[in-house]
Amino acid sequence: MLDMTEPEGQPLGFLLYRVATALRSEVTTGALEPVGLSFPQYICMRILSHSPGRSNAELARDVDVSPQAMNMVVRGLQERGLVSRPATVAAGRSLPAELTREGTALLGQIDAGVWEAERKVLSPLSEQDRRQFRRILADLG
Repeated sequence: MLDMTEPEGQPLGFLLYRVATALRSEVTTGALEPVGLSFPQYICMRILSHSPGRSNAELARDVDVSPQAMNMVVRGLQERGLVSRPATVAAGRSLPAELTREGTALLGQIDAGVWEAERKVLSPLSEQDRRQFRRILADLG
C-alpha cells in the first residue's frame, strides 16, 4: 500500500499542480507584475512567439480557457501594442494574432525574471536533476 505522505503516494496531477502554482506565483510577482502583465497574457505571448498567427480559438485551446477569456487577454495585449491582429481576413472569421516588435522585446526583457523564478522554485534540485526534470516534462508534453 502506498504511503500518502510520500511523493510516490501522491497523484501526479496533484504534484504537478503544486509545482505549477509555485512557479506561477514566483513568475507573476518577480517578472510579470513589474511590467504590468498577467500570467495568462505571458503564456499567450510565449505561445505566439513560437506559433505566430494563432487564432483566438486556437490560443484558448492552447491555454485551456474559454474563447471569451482569451479574447480579453488578446485585447489587453493589443491595447498595449504587444500583439496585433488584422481588422479583417480574406477568408474565414479567424483573426491571426502575432507579437509586435514591442511584444517580442518585452518578452525578451522579462525572460531573466522568469528564469530566476524557475531557479527559485527548482532550488531543492541539483543542476543535473533540473535538466533531467525539463527533459522529462518536454518528453511528456
